[in-house]
Amino acid sequence: MTFSSAMLSSVVVLALLSLVAVGQAQLSTTFYRNSCPTALTIVRQQVDSILAANPNLAGGLQRLHFHDCFVRGCDASVLLFSNSSTNQEKDAQPNQNSLRGFQQIEQVKTALEAACPGVVSCADILAIVARDATVKAGGRTWPVLLGRRDGRVSLASEALAALPSPFLNLGQLIQNFAAVGLNASDMIVLSDSVCSIESGSRKHEIQSSDVSDLSNRSGAHTFGRAHCGPILRRLYNFSGVNGQTDPSMDATLAANLKRQCPPNDVTTVITMDSSPNNFDRTYFRQVITRQGLFITDAALATDSRALALATRLAQPGSTFFTEFAAAMVKMSRIQVLTGSQGEIRKKCSATN
Repeated sequence: MTFSSAMLSSVVVLALLSLVAVGQAQLSTTFYRNSCPTALTIVRQQVDSILAANPNLAGGLQRLHFHDCFVRGCDASVLLFSNSSTNQEKDAQPNQNSLRGFQQIEQVKTALEAACPGVVSCADILAIVARDATVKAGGRTWPVLLGRRDGRVSLASEALAALPSPFLNLGQLIQNFAAVGLNASDMIVLSDSVCSIESGSRKHEIQSSDVSDLSNRSGAHTFGRAHCGPILRRLYNFSGVNGQTDPSMDATLAANLKRQCPPNDVTTVITMDSSPNNFDRTYFRQVITRQGLFITDAALATDSRALALATRLAQPGSTFFTEFAAAMVKMSRIQVLTGSQGEIRKKCSATN
């Protein structure tokens, strides 16, 4: 008997799901079967409507889930708005003027509250929306474990400490992901435009496991947008030399980026690959031709093992979609609140 790549992908993801569910017994794909049986349908319909109006928001919706899970776990703390006395996660430097989709998540919550008041958590909404937005943009589906509850605490200081900094070297970045239980493969699949990783003075020797994780983390660069700020050093001050451009960057790409991003411009928005609204393999095809935006993208093209992996993932029929789906399942379980922990918010932007 022969199996299609889609069938094999489903088997792999479901196998992973069965394993992780053992350690997270209170999460289930059928958590709302009785309490809100239309929950998944409502979310999907809302995502379809949101992306019909704004197709370039798919990457932003996926990114919200990433930024949420890295700080205090997947508890929707990133959605809380600041009050007069406390700066919250969304106000932290990595998130300011960067994260998008807050209003749209509230739109989804409002629709769910109309159907099932006080039932579906904002943390679960982020997880479902990230999956549905990815699928809508051309990615592969995955089973979303449900039953998370919402946190009551959100601090900008914690986001600044937990989210990957634009100035980490490769070794530090791997450690950053390891701190939340993710490996180097997960890192490449899951990270998005949250940062560009500068090469530090301490060289990190890339191990085979690091290569796999780097590829998975960088994979989310395949759709979405970024600000000019994280790439200015590659364009104008590489290795601390004023006026020097990263020699590993394709010369035509560098010239085009300089036209879009003049020195000191940290706000202009640019696309991360040539198909910014599609979740596809374009990113990897650009990496192997030295057309990635970030330092971590360049690392895939300059390390022989990473380049081999990026080349493999760029091929039609590769396992990229399967690996990404598995990594999303894994990330969505970081330090979740369940049972009587936390709360079910009435509005995602405020605690009850």
